[in-house]
Amino acid sequence: MTTIRQDDFIQSIADALQYISYYHPQDFIKALYSAYQKEQSPAARDAMAQILINSRMCAEGRRPICQDTGIVTVFLKIGMEVRWDANLDVSEMVNEGVRRAYLQPDNVLRASILSDPAGKRINTKDNTPAVIHMELVAGDKVEVELAAKGGGSEAKAKFAMLNPSDSIADWVMKTVPTMGAGWCPPGILGIGIGGTAEKAMILAKQACMGSIDIQDLIVRGPGNGLEELRLELYEKVNALGIGAQGLGGLTTVLDVKILDYPTHAANKPVAMIPNCAATRHAHFVMDGSGPALLTPPKLADWPVITQAAGNARRVNIDTLSKQDVADWKPGETLLLSGTLLTGRDAAHKRIVDLLAKGESLPSGVDFTGKFIYYVGPVDPVGDEVVGPAGPTTATRMDGFTDTVLEKTGLLGMIGKAERGPAAVEAIKQHRAVYLIAVGGAAYLVSKAIRKARIVAFPDLGMEAIHEFVVEDMPVTVAVDSRGESIHNTAPKYWQARIGKILVKLE
Repeated sequence: MTTIRQDDFIQSIADALQYISYYHPQDFIKALYSAYQKEQSPAARDAMAQILINSRMCAEGRRPICQDTGIVTVFLKIGMEVRWDANLDVSEMVNEGVRRAYLQPDNVLRASILSDPAGKRINTKDNTPAVIHMELVAGDKVEVELAAKGGGSEAKAKFAMLNPSDSIADWVMKTVPTMGAGWCPPGILGIGIGGTAEKAMILAKQACMGSIDIQDLIVRGPGNGLEELRLELYEKVNALGIGAQGLGGLTTVLDVKILDYPTHAANKPVAMIPNCAATRHAHFVMDGSGPALLTPPKLADWPVITQAAGNARRVNIDTLSKQDVADWKPGETLLLSGTLLTGRDAAHKRIVDLLAKGESLPSGVDFTGKFIYYVGPVDPVGDEVVGPAGPTTATRMDGFTDTVLEKTGLLGMIGKAERGPAAVEAIKQHRAVYLIAVGGAAYLVSKAIRKARIVAFPDLGMEAIHEFVVEDMPVTVAVDSRGESIHNTAPKYWQARIGKILVKLE
């Protein structure tokens, strides 16, 4: 009989969450670098370069890959011969490990978990509780799989109860284009098939944690129906031309992982969960010998890539007018310097409520001729000005966009992924612009921020309004002042160029 000590288990959970916050899995780096070398779309290639550079920086500096340090999901297989030397139950031990990891002063992680989700939505301050799945199995060990899943990719999870005769491949091909780029491709698609509705979703989440091995499968060939489906979907999804960050290109997914389970004769439940460019997961086994040890990778395992400014236009955002931004084109790379303000969902709600009441915005919040950056940064440590500060999904702000542009004099917005039709129309009407920063390059972006301070709504924590002074912050024009969106045009261009999608997907 194996005895697992409480302190060992808690420490193992905490150590693993810290580890995955700054170390990408090496199979991901290898697959992304291979895709980078093959990519022909300049915008997508630059996005991949930023993700790879950011990954190496995080490994060196031991700071989060993404400002969204995720919701923790833990799968436990507990051997029936295991004895616990503990005064906390297993869930309590997991959550204590999460708490220690996210409050670790040398590498503070962003607390994103809210209690009372349908009501007051109050931040728990320590990223607890985790989502925990436990299974009793034969043996005398505890097997742990854990992940920190970002909200942007999790928001794109899909489920369908298909008819038994329906094609899974057809459903995936119709569904992936509806997910947009908010899940930060290139990444992994996890697919769960069978069981019941909730079982299929759990299978899809577990599939996301699998190793990337699609190139090995291509070489040896499929050995069963699921492997055939993996290969079919890998080729077809990449043929959609969505590309890195939705900018159009050859690689949208690095792998498609599938798990299945027996199901009812009347059903075919299918779930799909994407894992983003900040994919973070770890697997370890506890055998009673002490805390689990995760061996740090070698920096030599990362490719050395230097991002060149190339034809990027340097822009002083403190002196811009609508006339200045009128000639910016979708896909153009800019390097921004000057002062911008930040704001996410909660801040936008307060801003719009104040405007509706005819009240003034807080002192220090003047959007006239300014840009707003959709970001919730990680708290700084040491001599940092700000912690990792990558963009959040812009579509969540679409409902506020017209009002904010009309009432505040805002000139432009910076986020990630596409904007919806209403937001694009508002941008066109007000002759504004929308720019994107690369999701999955948060630490790299933070190095362009020279000064940072909170100017409004400090009670909102990471959603407070900050003032950033930036220097050469890299962005791409996504929607120009005429309402042309690269997220609409680029995938269509690359889909046609790849030439494997022969029918229009409705």
